[in-house]
Amino acid sequence: MAARLTETWRIAKPAVVSDKGLVASHHREASEIGAGVLAAGGNAVDAAVAAGLAIGVLEPWMSGLGGCGYMVVRDAGAGRCHAVDFGVVASKALDPADYPLAAGAGADDDLFGWPRVVGDRNVQGPLSIAAPTAVAGLSAALERFGALSWAEAIGPAVAMAKRGMTVDWYATLRIALEARGLADDPASRDFFMPGGLPAASPDAGNPATLRSDAQVATLERLRAAGPDDFYRGDLAATVAADMARAGARVSADDLAACEARIVEATAADYRGATVHVAPGLNAGPTLIDALARLEAAWTAAGGAPDADAYGAYGSALSAAWERRLATMGESGGESCTTHITAVDARGNMAALTQTLLSVFGSRVMLPNVGFLMNNGVMWFDPRPGGPNAMKPGGRPLSNMCPAVVTGAPGGDFALGASGGRRILPAVFQLVSFLADFPMTLDEAFRAPRIDVGGSGLVTVDPRLDGRIRAALAERWRTVELPPSPMSPYACPNAVRDKGYERHGCAFVASPWAAVAAG
Repeated sequence: MAARLTETWRIAKPAVVSDKGLVASHHREASEIGAGVLAAGGNAVDAAVAAGLAIGVLEPWMSGLGGCGYMVVRDAGAGRCHAVDFGVVASKALDPADYPLAAGAGADDDLFGWPRVVGDRNVQGPLSIAAPTAVAGLSAALERFGALSWAEAIGPAVAMAKRGMTVDWYATLRIALEARGLADDPASRDFFMPGGLPAASPDAGNPATLRSDAQVATLERLRAAGPDDFYRGDLAATVAADMARAGARVSADDLAACEARIVEATAADYRGATVHVAPGLNAGPTLIDALARLEAAWTAAGGAPDADAYGAYGSALSAAWERRLATMGESGGESCTTHITAVDARGNMAALTQTLLSVFGSRVMLPNVGFLMNNGVMWFDPRPGGPNAMKPGGRPLSNMCPAVVTGAPGGDFALGASGGRRILPAVFQLVSFLADFPMTLDEAFRAPRIDVGGSGLVTVDPRLDGRIRAALAERWRTVELPPSPMSPYACPNAVRDKGYERHGCAFVASPWAAVAAG
């Protein structure tokens, strides 16, 4: 009989309630930075951008200047929602022939289980890097919707870099789990594994820090010269030179072509509420598809989801995944991530998801830049001819799913999550919990979820009873939700505006995730 891991604790992380603004993120200090921006008079976008820049220093394996993302912004005064698209773009020099399939090797062991490529070169190393767009996206959002200057927004990130990333047990475990890949890159190894072993703090009361002079210099240069310098200035030349020395395909021309796109958010009705998502090659359109299927097939009853609800969730998600994987991708018409949600006292909201894609991205740190680079090539299907096949200068299909929901019975809310293909099922269920049932945000975040990732296998929280498992037509397995970096479920956070007060929740099982009030 196979051994079953059973947790023996119960973890609580109650909602934070405030009559002012709130910021929720995957790192307590990032949330506090965002809340400080709100307290000083900044709006929700200011808070999200400042927190987003800082969290790339505090939690560098999830996001940073070498990554990408999406943001959905609700302008309460105008009553409109916009999307900021800064997904990665493949180098114009990308050559699909550089990624031959490894005969008989099966699937890779990263996020999506693509057929394995020779040397895993699409998953890690210099050939996995796509053009980084995070600076373009965050600066565009700030310029269009924020009130702070770029120098003010990036200031807390500079301060965090000068202090260094704090190393606690969670950071040590996260680094240790990727030690093999990090050891292959000299700059990553030297930063995360000083002395050849994962960084650790022998004295928990006096934790060690990881600090990079190159990282400090990069952020100070960005503060002084502005974000355009990352793509067309002296800093761009440093980035391009480091890329070339590493053997990456991303060139100075690729950097100069980077830009963020700001468009009207896609809006769809769901039982009288309106769901706003980013259009394009992310999980937003699939969320809309899954919710439409759910509304057509099932009607909510009672105060909380029952077996019928979870059975309907499984069916709607499975059908939406089938359509997504068969049709979506730039050629025809996925990560370790972090998410930040912010709401200010005026009801403006920002849902920001940013990522390096895999944990530690490409595992390549540019030595003169001090930041890890993404492994955006991994988001493409390495098999030629499909809708998400590799394409020079192309945009791959991503799983990011920031969303804003307006007109829901308990108040408007913004949400999102990290977790690759686990993001969509989490956001989908939370939308239903909050729009279909009289659940508080706290109750919704404590409710057990299922995970449906398009493989036909459903992961079920063991707190759900046998009737729910029987309602799932697909194969299922039960998996506990532990306080571990290897979460089997997505890691969401959300804020809700009830008009007279605001509520915020962070991922319950994370020792770092937190909500801070501004």
